[in-house]
This record gives sequence, C-alpha cells and structure tokens, in this order.
Amino acid sequence: MQAAAKSVALAAALVATAAQAEEGDKPELTLSSYAEAFYQWNFARPGNNVTNGRGFDNRHNTFTLSNVALGASWDKSNVLGTVIFQAGHTPESYYLAEPSTPAAGTVGATGAPVWKYVQEADVGYRFPNKLIVKAGLFPSPCGPETFAIRNNWNWSRSNLFFGLPFYHAGITAAYPVTSRWTIALAGFNGWNNIVDNNDAKSLMVQVNYEYEKLSAQLIYFGGIERAAGAAEGPAWRNMFDTFATYRATEKVTLLAHASAGFEPNRFGTSTWAASALYARWRVVNPLYLSARVDGFLEHAARNANGTAARLFWPGSWVTSGTATVTYKPHDSIGFTLEYRHDQAEAATYFDALAALTRRSQDTITLGLTAGFDWSPGAGRR
Repeated sequence: MQAAAKSVALAAALVATAAQAEEGDKPELTLSSYAEAFYQWNFARPGNNVTNGRGFDNRHNTFTLSNVALGASWDKSNVLGTVIFQAGHTPESYYLAEPSTPAAGTVGATGAPVWKYVQEADVGYRFPNKLIVKAGLFPSPCGPETFAIRNNWNWSRSNLFFGLPFYHAGITAAYPVTSRWTIALAGFNGWNNIVDNNDAKSLMVQVNYEYEKLSAQLIYFGGIERAAGAAEGPAWRNMFDTFATYRATEKVTLLAHASAGFEPNRFGTSTWAASALYARWRVVNPLYLSARVDGFLEHAARNANGTAARLFWPGSWVTSGTATVTYKPHDSIGFTLEYRHDQAEAATYFDALAALTRRSQDTITLGLTAGFDWSPGAGRR
C-alpha cells in the first residue's frame, strides 16, 4: 500500500496528477486491466461454502474468479477522467448496500444490478492554479487498502475496509497547497450511495501529506447516512479516519490505520473505534512477507425506547490476524499464500450446517493476481 497504490482514490490521485503534469511527463491515455483468482480453505467447513464477514475473499473450497477489471484514464489539455468496469464475486458483495428503488412512471429502476459493473467513473478539469475539480463515482479514500489486490500487502482486506464505506458518488475539489501538502473537499450522496437513500448530502474534508519516508492522510466525513424514515431519525454521522505509512528501511515498511466516529440519534449516541497495524518485509526482490492485526469496536445507542440498528457488525467487536507471503516475479503478476484468523463477540460466521453460530473462523488462501497498465509509446508496467 504505497502512495502509488492509494493514488486511485481521490486526493492522492489528484496530488500525483498535479505533480506529473507540472513535470510534463503525464501520459495522455493509460489503459489498465487486472484479474484476481483464489482458492480458499475455511477450517470451519461452512455448509454454504461462504466465508462470512470478509472483503471479499468469501468462498470456501472453490476455485473463485473474484474480480476482473478493465479501465482507462486520460489527461489531455487539463481534462481528466477515469473509467473502470468490473465483473465477479467482489462487486456482487460490495454493492450490496446500494439503495434500490423500483421503476416509476418513465424512470427505470435503480440499485446494485444497475451499477455493479462500474468500479469507478469520473471526469474533471485542472485549472491554471492547479485546482482540480472532478465529479462522478469514486472509490472511498478511507484507509490505505484499495479494490485491486495487486496494490495491497495482504490478499484479504481488513475489517476496517469491510466495515467502512467502499465508494461515493458526488463532486470533489483538490488543491496542492505545497509539494508536501494537499487538501481536498467533497460533497457526496453518502456511504455507498450512487443514488441517495435520503434527502441530505454528506461532506468530506481530506488532508494528505507526503515527504521522503512518510506519507499520511486525515479525513473528516459527516452526513446523514441512514435511509429516510429510519427509526434512528435523521442522525448526522461523524467519522474521523487517518493512516500513515513509514518506510523504515529499504526492505521494511510500516503502516497504521485508525478510524473513529459517533452518531447522535433518537436512541442516544452510537459510536465506533477501529485500528489496524501492518508491516511488510521485502525478503528478496520478488518475495515479500506481510502481517496485519486489526480490531473494530462498536457501541449501539440504547435507551428506554429501544436500541439503534448496528452500523457494522452483529456484535460489539470483531478482530483478525493475518500473515501473508507474496511472490512477485514480475510487476504484472503476484502469487499469494495467506493465513487468517477471525474472532468476534457475537455469532458472525457460518458453521457446517450453514447457520451463523460461530464466533471464529480460520482460513488459508492461495491467490493469483495479474494485471497491466499501458500507455501508447510508454510500454507495459
């Protein structure tokens, strides 16, 4: 999860775009593609072959083509854009929260079936003062992990990635204040809303810093996220999200991610706090060892009138530990072997009878990801 990996998401991409444009070496057109496939064994042997609560290595004892993506990005005459299409098990999972409404009058229906094949679609313009304004569908900038596994340290995503929003639809504006600092402002429909589920809009403020061995990001995201008519009322949710990457040596990189938030609603105040710690060691040039531990604590508001619906998990906490070996003989391909243990406060995982009775699960995953980025006249990388 280097700065380049996160550059597909919002402000980091805008920082890179501004810097490269100033240097005059930004390709006008870049084509990209990747595919992700894995085999996983879940020691709980779930009866429905589902590894629950993951994002998105979620199939037991099945050779799975989880995602296939094809995209293009362009930067010509200060006009910018990105379009990425996708298909597979992964988009089926992360579009589950997309609001769905039936057809009415002369307007067709909307929901996950309409949008799941689109991972990202945005257009924008770079003004002479380097301000970049973009509109469309964006991957969420929260946290260091990305949709493309080849840009992550681990095959599975953390509980933070799975619990926090995946994507946003709206408009963003980013400005590189200095060579180290960039600030971005955005207005979105909300968490995982291409079509809004209420009448309110969400706001985001993002600050990025990058210098030598350290890169960091801080986000405030606020808005009414529950659907119109929810028992909790039109509650304003506040989220604070930050992560920092430190390149300790030429071979060792460390990363920390933290998220916390609160939502005052009709039942009181729902809160959460979550964190993840990562480490990556480049043993030799094509071989990497990575480790991650994460935990997610949630409190659902409660009073005499009842309890607010939980925001993330069936119980008050989940945690996981992950160890990953990655072999990359070429920049375009990677082989992964990963062990992961999940633990939860409440019954969260499937048992042999396909019932949600288990509080833990252990998996071993063998994965293969391949992809390329190509610009006319620049060759493949």
